[in-house]
Amino acid sequence: MGVFGGEGMGAMMRPMLHLMVGLVLYEVAEEMVVPALVDKITAALCPADGRSCPEAIYLTGLQSSIGGIFKIIGFPLIGQLADEYGRKPLLLLTASTSIIPFAVLAWSDSKVAVYVYLIARTFSFLIGQGTIFFLSVAYTADVVEPSKRAAAIGFMTGIVSASHALADTLSRFLPVNWIFQVSVALLICSVLYMKIYLTETLQRAPSSPCQHFPLSSLVIRLPQQRWESIKENINMFKNSESLRRIAYVSFFYKLGMSGIIDVRLYYLKSVFGFNKNQFSEILMVVDMGSIFSQILVLPLISHVIGEKGILCVSLLASVAYALLYGVAWAWWVPYFSSLLGVIYVMARPAIHAIICGEVLSADQGKAQGFIATVQSIAILLAPLFMSPLTSYFISEDAPFNCKGFSFLVAGFVLATSLCFAWTLNPKGKDKCKEAAVSDEPYEEALEAPLMVEQP
Repeated sequence: MGVFGGEGMGAMMRPMLHLMVGLVLYEVAEEMVVPALVDKITAALCPADGRSCPEAIYLTGLQSSIGGIFKIIGFPLIGQLADEYGRKPLLLLTASTSIIPFAVLAWSDSKVAVYVYLIARTFSFLIGQGTIFFLSVAYTADVVEPSKRAAAIGFMTGIVSASHALADTLSRFLPVNWIFQVSVALLICSVLYMKIYLTETLQRAPSSPCQHFPLSSLVIRLPQQRWESIKENINMFKNSESLRRIAYVSFFYKLGMSGIIDVRLYYLKSVFGFNKNQFSEILMVVDMGSIFSQILVLPLISHVIGEKGILCVSLLASVAYALLYGVAWAWWVPYFSSLLGVIYVMARPAIHAIICGEVLSADQGKAQGFIATVQSIAILLAPLFMSPLTSYFISEDAPFNCKGFSFLVAGFVLATSLCFAWTLNPKGKDKCKEAAVSDEPYEEALEAPLMVEQP
C-alpha cells in the first residue's frame, strides 16, 4: 500500500521530479500545436476549399512514412547511445528537435513556410518523435525499484496526459498566431531546465568498453558497432517468447492507432466541418480522463488483473474506438468515442511495464529502443493504407457511402493486436523472484534502485 499512499508515491516519484518538469514543458509545447496545425496547413495548401484537403492528408502521411524509415535505424541507435553515454544527453537532444519546425510556422503562414515546416518536421521526427518517452521510461527504470515500475510508468503517462489536457486548453483559448510562439518558448525552457537540473542516472563501470573513446570516434566505428548491437537486441527478443509477443502487440497496436491519429483530425474537418476549437475539445476529453485512469486507476488495477489484463482491456477499448469513428453518423459520435480514450491510453504504460519486467536495467535502453523501432515500422506503414483510404472514401468517387471505412480497417488491425496480447504470458514477476535468490552478480536482485555499479 506504500506505493499508493501520499508519502509512498512522493518517495517513488521524487527521483523523477526534474524529469517530470522537463517532460511536462515538452509535452505541452508539442500537443498545443496539434489542433492548430490542421487549420493552418489546410488553409495554406488548399485555400479554395476550407474543409477538404487531400494534399494535406497525403503530405502528412508521407512525413510520417519518411520519419518511420529512418527511425527504424535511429531508435535502436538512440537506445544504445543512452545505455553507453547516459540518458541526459539524449533527452536534451530529442527535446530540442521541434524548436526549428515550430519556429518556422510562428514566423509565417505562407505556403512556402508550410512546406519548409513539413521538411524540417520530417527531420525532427527522425530523432524526436516518440524518443523522449522511451528514454524517460529507461530513466524511470534506473531510479525506481522493479516492484514499483508499473505504477511509476503509469504515473508518468498520467502526467503526460495532464500536460496534453493543459496544452489542449491553451490551444482552445489562445489565438492561432500565439500558439506556435508559446510552443517554441516552452520547448526552449524544457531543454534549459533539463540541462541545468536533470541528474544523470547511468554510471558505467571502469571497464566499460565505450567510455575511453570520444563521441566523434563512435561515428567512425558506427556501422560495425551498431550492427553488432542490433544483432544483440534481436537475439534478446528472439530468446524470449514474451518479448516476441509484446513486439507483435506493439506493432499492430501502433499500426492501427498511428493510422487513426494521422488522419483523424482531417477526417473530422472534412466530414463534420470541425475546426481548432472542436479538435481541442475532443482531445481534452481524452487527456483529462487519462489523468484519472493512469495516475489513480492503473496502479490499483495492475495488482488485480496485472499488466496483461490492463493491456487486453485497453486494446478492446481501442477496437471499439476505431469502429465508432468508422460508423460515425453525427457530430457527437466522435465526442462519445473519445471517452474510450480514458481506457485505451493505458495500453502504452502496460506495454512498457511488461518490457521493463522482462529485461535487466542495463538493457532497458536497448529493449525500449527496439520496441520503439518496431513501432516506427508501423508508423512507416500506417499512412500507406490510411491516407489513400481516407482521401478516397471522403471523396465523391467512393464506391459506397462509408466515409469512415479506413477506421474500420484500423479497427481490424487493432483486433489483431488484441489477439496477440491475449496469448501473452509475462515472466517479469517470476524473473524478479528468481533474481531475489540468485547469487549471480549481474542479476536484478543485486541492483539498487539506481542500478549503476557492477563489479
